[in-house]
Formats: sequence, structure tokens, C-alpha cells
Amino acid sequence: MFTGIVQGTSPLVAIDEKPNFRTHVIEMTAELLSGLELGASVAHNGCCLTVTAVEGTRVSFDLIKETLCLTNLGEFALGDRVNIERAARFNDEIGGHLMSGHIICTAEVAKILASGNNRQIWLRMPNASLMKYILHKGFIGIDGISLTIGEVVNNRLCVHLIPETLERTTLGRKRLGDKVNIEIDPQTQAVVDSVERVLASREARLSATFKDS
Repeated sequence: MFTGIVQGTSPLVAIDEKPNFRTHVIEMTAELLSGLELGASVAHNGCCLTVTAVEGTRVSFDLIKETLCLTNLGEFALGDRVNIERAARFNDEIGGHLMSGHIICTAEVAKILASGNNRQIWLRMPNASLMKYILHKGFIGIDGISLTIGEVVNNRLCVHLIPETLERTTLGRKRLGDKVNIEIDPQTQAVVDSVERVLASREARLSATFKDS
């Protein structure tokens, strides 16, 4: 479980490429390495990955086909930086919102508006059916960052970024056409899906009643 509060960025220093499989090696700071063990969970751009090796400051993670298909991590090259968050522990402050590290899709950066110390990024979702989970002023995870949804128009949404977010994460380096990982708020998804099931069940019962009458 994660909170969407990025703790830093780490560079990709090695890639072992195989068919439908990759191993990423990143360079982690002493602060991020503290207490890190094999099997631990670390979010890379919001995607939960498992530590497979620790050699000094270099830490390895395996990416299977599903991860490469659903996230933007398969597009990364040497030197690219990823947002990093260690798994949350009991008694940690939940500064963002609870996140599972399970990416649902990637979205495309469609527009960037900058003025003074403010930046607004518009994202285009790949599937209109996912927009039922995207609510004005709701939560969303973008490359592992917990953000509040500013506006929703058709299959697009926007978020507003403060200077701290731009400095601490990789979002400040995004350009038009770049892909970002999306995790929808699991509580919102659960509520929407539950309401849909209840309404569908009620409609089925009513339909059956009319047929029998």
C-alpha cells in the first residue's frame, strides 16, 4: 500500500531486456535504501514492483509482460528518472490518499498550461468507459503522485501542480504526447461499481416482474 507522496526520483542505470520481460536497475539514495530488503515493495511511477536484488546503492526490479503493457515503464531508457515511493508502514502519515500501486492504464499529456508558479496539465484517457471513475475534486494517482482532479471534460481531465510537486517529481519534465501511469481511487471505483451492480440487479428484477404480470 502507498500514499501517493513521492519520496524522490531515481535514475535508471541498467536495463536487462528479454522477450516480454525487463529488469530495471535504479540508483537509490541512502535515505530511500534505509531498511530495504529483498521482496520489499517499491512504487515506480506508481507501479508496485518487488525488489529482486540490492547491490550497494543499485536496486533491481523485474517487469513482466503485464507491467510492460499497462504502464509507461517499458518506454524508459537509461538515464530516465522514475518517481519512487517506499511502501507505507503502520503509523505513517497519509498525506495523499491510499493507493495500491496497481496501474489501470496510461493517459496522454494533451495540453500544458503554465502561468507564474502554476501549471495545469490536461490528460487524455484512452478509454471513455474509465471516465465514470474520474470525478471533479476526486483523487487520482498520476505516475505515483496523489493529485486532486481539477476539471473533467469528455475523456479528458486536468490537474493543477504546485512548485513543490514540479520539483520533487518527474511531472515537471513531461511534454505533449508523453504517457503517464494512471491509478484511479480504489474507493471511488468500489462505490461506482457497487452502485452499478445494485441498479442492474434492480432493473433485472423489475424486468422479470413485468414479464410475469
